[in-house]
Amino acid sequence: MLVKPFLLYSDGEGNIYEDDSLYAVGRAGWDAFPVESEQWIELPQGGNLYELPGRRGIGIDVNTGEMRLCEKGWAVAAFIPPAYTGLFIAAYETMPDAPTLPLFCYTAVGWMNEKHYVPAVRIEKDIRQEAAGFDDTKVKAGTAHLLEAYPNNRLVKHLMDNCCMTYHCPAARNFSLGRWECPVPTSPACNANCIGCISFQPEEETIVSTQDRLTFKPMAEEIVEFTVPHLINAPFPIISFGQGCEGEPLLMWETIKTSIIEIRKHTQRGSININTNGSKPDAVEALCKAGLNSMRVSTNSAQKHIYEAYYRPNNYQFEDIIDSLKVMNQYGGWTSINYFVFPGITDSEAEYEALRQLISQTNLNMIQWRNFNIDPDWYMGKIGLTETGDILGVKQMMDLIQEEFPNLKFGYFNPPMERIKGDYNHQFAGAPLP
Repeated sequence: MLVKPFLLYSDGEGNIYEDDSLYAVGRAGWDAFPVESEQWIELPQGGNLYELPGRRGIGIDVNTGEMRLCEKGWAVAAFIPPAYTGLFIAAYETMPDAPTLPLFCYTAVGWMNEKHYVPAVRIEKDIRQEAAGFDDTKVKAGTAHLLEAYPNNRLVKHLMDNCCMTYHCPAARNFSLGRWECPVPTSPACNANCIGCISFQPEEETIVSTQDRLTFKPMAEEIVEFTVPHLINAPFPIISFGQGCEGEPLLMWETIKTSIIEIRKHTQRGSININTNGSKPDAVEALCKAGLNSMRVSTNSAQKHIYEAYYRPNNYQFEDIIDSLKVMNQYGGWTSINYFVFPGITDSEAEYEALRQLISQTNLNMIQWRNFNIDPDWYMGKIGLTETGDILGVKQMMDLIQEEFPNLKFGYFNPPMERIKGDYNHQFAGAPLP
């Protein structure tokens, strides 16, 4: 089927309309591009639409074939749910004095045959964060059960009251349901000053953080108390240090090390994972010796200058994250990068070459192709990107990387131990796997 959706615009009052004089296009970096028909998919369940105030959408005139602005209202973008990676951001021109956009992803979107379409690929078959998989009644009951079972555990209270019930964090909601990956935030502090930090923004900044950061340092006893039962009882269990509601977990490595040692006294089941900026290779080694199974290192780029412009690291540098991945690999652990996809930067020729080098240097196991939650213009201004260079296209870049590194896994989530050790693509009975 030929897919040529029409551009969408908002009237500024919560109403969205199609402009049937303009076909929707996508954007990479600063430039707008036509989107190939096969790259449009129906907006997945759990997706949302956003009005982009102070911005005019760009489309292709259905009669002339030329690109022009839609003057009828504000531009519209889509949020696409986890497991899907966007191939283009929304195409628009920003007006003077337009407000900075909040920390969400802004994927291109169009309308055709009574359906919304987005340029995206399903990069992960695991259904652990599917909107349809959460029953609010069961989540509330599970939350109440955990709060009753662990009345004096500050971390359980934080996860249930804040993460689960206030922010609707999918990982915390899964913990309330006793399944799969359980989040374990540990650190109120951080050694990076990420431009797009979702849990801390300076008062002078024009954007606000989307959630409050953990305010205390949990004790190892509190961590062990609820993670051991989860590892013993949950299907395909993972516990993950390093969450969006905290700083950098490696700053709490001693507590994490103590926790891992104690956890493994009670059970060898499941996977112990850390989501980290990878800033402290020595700490990673200590955790590997204690029993850490997998590590996911977050990065917006495989290029040092782009990485450091965004993360603004304190007392570490880009080379440290490479060393941390090497250490984890040397100890036989699973290594992933949490790769923030930004069309126009991620798929540049320079980034492609840098990513190839990172994969080769570290023997990386997996790339989690994550949508980047940030205002595109604001981000590019902050890192000093003034023009879009030569790009491959996100999908083509994925294909080239997969062709060169056939054993490298693509996905969106940390895999459970059963998937790491078994057939990665095998379907386990009752598991949220392919």
